[in-house]
Amino acid sequence: MERRLRAGIGGGEIMKQLVTERLVLRAFRREDFAAVHAYASTVENTIYMPFGPNSEQETRAFIDRSIAAWSEEPLRQYGFAVTRKDTGEVVGGCELSLVPSGNEGEIGWMLRRDCWRQGFGTELGRALLALAFDGLGLHRVFAICDAQNQASFGLMEKLGMRREGLFLEARVPNKLSDAPYGDELRYAMLESEWRIRQEMDAYNALPCAFDGFPDMPLLDDGEIRLVCEKKLPAEPEKKYVPSYEFAVCRGSEKIGTVNLRVGYTDALYYCGHIGYGIDEKYRGRGYAGAACRLLVSVARLHGMKKLIITNNVENAASRRVCEKLGARLVRRARVPEWSGIYADGIRFANIFELSGD
Repeated sequence: MERRLRAGIGGGEIMKQLVTERLVLRAFRREDFAAVHAYASTVENTIYMPFGPNSEQETRAFIDRSIAAWSEEPLRQYGFAVTRKDTGEVVGGCELSLVPSGNEGEIGWMLRRDCWRQGFGTELGRALLALAFDGLGLHRVFAICDAQNQASFGLMEKLGMRREGLFLEARVPNKLSDAPYGDELRYAMLESEWRIRQEMDAYNALPCAFDGFPDMPLLDDGEIRLVCEKKLPAEPEKKYVPSYEFAVCRGSEKIGTVNLRVGYTDALYYCGHIGYGIDEKYRGRGYAGAACRLLVSVARLHGMKKLIITNNVENAASRRVCEKLGARLVRRARVPEWSGIYADGIRFANIFELSGD
């Protein structure tokens, strides 16, 4: 806890500016008034906000508060003007506010309407999360929005945040609403989930080529061989990647199955590229690991150099297969509800990486 608080205090000057691909997030200045008031005083920008539309006095007070917050000790509010890197113009605002415990923060943002649906929200959101987790060492970050603000909660989901709940009549309306209260959504992300998001992005950026199903090389190690039974094309509408299904054969007898999924996606981080199953009477003889090794040559045909194998943390036998393969344990991950293996009852999974070199 003390380390995190010190990071917040000591990091103020360094963290007054965050730079993304197209944006510079910097501390507000009084000369920003006209640009800030242009979006903070409009109905379209403030319809779902707890404030607004702002009067000139309210906008000036907001800028003054944002500037003053940078001088507070301990530093608990990181408020930024969102500026375009190419023009320098102010097109919005965002902030990260620490809660009293010091290990949790809340993020929020507002962008001028002509900057909507261009990916700027994703850029600034990731910058705030990086500040929270990488810069300040926070454990948890949350964000809230009006339950009707689809653009806002859509961005939270795009950032990889989880919906934690719908809170009925928890929101005090602004000047534009006739209703006494509004419903509120809350999203959150843990530091471990931020690390997973970064790992997903790194895997998804790896090279992979699929120009159809090539002719199969000989998949035989002298004791078992793999016989391709199915080649399944991608189904983009279901987010399925191309895949192979093989019979694991010992002599003329089929003793199990193994499959390979081609590509890198968020879903495959949890489901893995390789799945295997050996008939019970043949288990414990190393056949699952041998089948996985044979599949590496098929993965190479598609330029894949890293393969993910996952297993239920309660499945000790499957974990031993990965360990004997020499696969690296990336982490023990909480399985999100959207993952296919969550529906199978798996709540925590071991994520292993097998080198395809």
